[in-house]
Amino acid sequence: MSEVLLVVGTRKGLFTGSRRGGRWELSGPHFPAQAVYAAAIDTRGPVPRLLAGCDSPHWGPSVFHSDDLGASWVEPDRPAVAFPQDTGASLERVWQLHPATGGDPSVVYAGTEPAALFRSADRGESFELVRPLWEHPTRSRWEPGGGGEAVHTVVTDRRDPSAVTVAVSTAGVFRSRDGGASWDPSNDGVSAVFLPDPHPEFGQCVHKIAQDAGDLDRLYLQNHWGVYRSDDAGGHWTDIGAGLPSDFGFAVAAHPHRPDTAYVFPITADGDRVPADRRCRVFRTSDAGASWEGLSAGLPDGDHFGTVLRDALRTDDADPAGVYFGNRNGELYASADDGDSWRQIAAHLPDVLCVRAAVVG
Repeated sequence: MSEVLLVVGTRKGLFTGSRRGGRWELSGPHFPAQAVYAAAIDTRGPVPRLLAGCDSPHWGPSVFHSDDLGASWVEPDRPAVAFPQDTGASLERVWQLHPATGGDPSVVYAGTEPAALFRSADRGESFELVRPLWEHPTRSRWEPGGGGEAVHTVVTDRRDPSAVTVAVSTAGVFRSRDGGASWDPSNDGVSAVFLPDPHPEFGQCVHKIAQDAGDLDRLYLQNHWGVYRSDDAGGHWTDIGAGLPSDFGFAVAAHPHRPDTAYVFPITADGDRVPADRRCRVFRTSDAGASWEGLSAGLPDGDHFGTVLRDALRTDDADPAGVYFGNRNGELYASADDGDSWRQIAAHLPDVLCVRAAVVG
């Protein structure tokens, strides 16, 4: 029976879990009292490597790695992610750790606050600033979102390692097709309802992007109002929110194997950040957004107020796929059948900030 590893970053530490058969075992917290906004499970090397972006209120932010499934952790002697002195910036938080798909298996990207992209060539032990994005001519007009100004999403393409897409709060989507040497805004069709011009070239508050399992040019986007799909790698976006109880939300995840299949967790509104209709439901599309179905078997059926944040909804790479989400109530839910049914595997955790899962054995 395959072992699934689950990594859960919370506002007060990192928890790890493993599943063999139908039984889950959780341990932690690692890094107690530290907020863990970013985590990754990198299965490309000879052994899986875990990465954790931790934020100590005393020591500041750092990136740790583990090569023994979280039994021990290593912090580099020098900060893994640091802004060069000439930028005049200092790291506030690591929002994203993304093992690149395709190309060199040692490449890992980090998205940070202030909004910047860093690239590692040694599996996350050290990173260098991707200067062309940092020095983008539009940067002076980027505005912080409610959570700050951050690169919070990185998408790479296993067909072409020079293709990188990022989402910036609140500058929108930017794409590079030359390994980060140049970047173009890629927000055509995505709205910014809070701006005088609701369809600017940049300035959208994109919350999350996920890549389709079958068509790698197909992307799903959860916006600050609006759920979208692109069929040309972000060149243009089409609204696919019809059929959802609300098109506001933070998270979107794609099925690991099944084309045209993605998941969202609708939130009532930006001014009322609770589950839509106060019901705990994940919504799934199996036809690239033409229709949506609510998935709630095994989830609480009464009034519910657990908000799911942008990185707290995730799939693993099992078949059938595992789907996972945690919320700000400290509840953690898992499905082992593509989302058809759910079970609660933890309660009373600190606020869940990010979730990652993968088959490791």
